[in-house]
Amino acid sequence: KRGIDLLGSSAALLVLSPVMLAIAVSIRATMGRPILFSQLRIGYHGRRFWMYKFRSMINGAEQQRDALVEQNEMGGPVFKITDDPRITPLGRFLRTYSLDELPQLFNVFSGSMSLVGPRPLPVSEQQQISGPMRRRLSMKPGITGLWQVSGRSNLSFEEWMKMDLEYLDNWSNLEDLRLLALTVPAVLEGRGAK
Repeated sequence: KRGIDLLGSSAALLVLSPVMLAIAVSIRATMGRPILFSQLRIGYHGRRFWMYKFRSMINGAEQQRDALVEQNEMGGPVFKITDDPRITPLGRFLRTYSLDELPQLFNVFSGSMSLVGPRPLPVSEQQQISGPMRRRLSMKPGITGLWQVSGRSNLSFEEWMKMDLEYLDNWSNLEDLRLLALTVPAVLEGRGAK
């Protein structure tokens, strides 16, 4: 699995570097600094790490979250809004096609994430998950996974957690390659993106 992660992230960073540069320049020109958004997430065996994304929201978006909590459309501790007013026009485009996630290839290359695995949650959200669902921390978190190719935000929190555990129970390198292949059309179609 680590070999696939190293090879895959290296190749993707090499091929996608012009795209990433163009996105960085676009963010700088339309939204200013910072270009990257970093957030502390919970990963393998509960270890904390900084996960990176291209910034898709206005500055100070995290401070505005409490004011929007009543509009949350996801069950459980996860926070998702279809028409989040904090997202910029460029940010919405990046999110629709998951381009904001590209900096996580550096997370994969460094070893804090995998190409495929359960999605890492922010510290405050993961700390609200208890019982059998905490087993999702027994594998490195991923950029993509069963949840992402099955509808993402169109699924309930319970369905998401169930898929994470299903992935853990049926993991294989072949399954990872299958999910990576399914990620491409899911991303191009913008399926379930918010």
